[in-house]
Amino acid sequence: MSDSDRQAFGDQAEALAEQFLRKQGYRILYRNYRTKLGEIDLIAAERRTVCFIEVKGKHGDDFGPPESAVTGRKQKHLRRAAQLFLLREHLDDVDCRFDVVSVQPAPDGQSYTCDLIRGAF
Repeated sequence: MSDSDRQAFGDQAEALAEQFLRKQGYRILYRNYRTKLGEIDLIAAERRTVCFIEVKGKHGDDFGPPESAVTGRKQKHLRRAAQLFLLREHLDDVDCRFDVVSVQPAPDGQSYTCDLIRGAF
C-alpha cells in the first residue's frame, strides 16, 4: 500500500469513526488536533467528559486488532498533546479520558465496523 493509499484509508477510517461516535452521543470538538507534541485524531465531548480519541483502522486481520497499534509510546504522545490542549483551552478542572476507535472490515467484506474502547488507557 502506497503512502497516499494509506493516508486515504486513514482519512476514511477517521470519517467513519466520527460518524459512529456521533451516533453514540459524542459531540465532536476537533478533528486532527495538531501540536508540536503530536496529533490527536478526534477530540469530543461525551456529556461532561472531554474525550481524546485515537482512531486505528486496518484492511485485514494480519497483525492483530487495530487497537494493538496504540503502543506505550503512542499513549505518551497522546497524553502530552492532551495536556497541551487542556492548557490552551483553560480546562484545568474537567473530566477527561482516552478512547480508541478501531475500524476494520465487516464480515461481509464490503463495509467496515467500528468498535469503541472507552478509557482505553
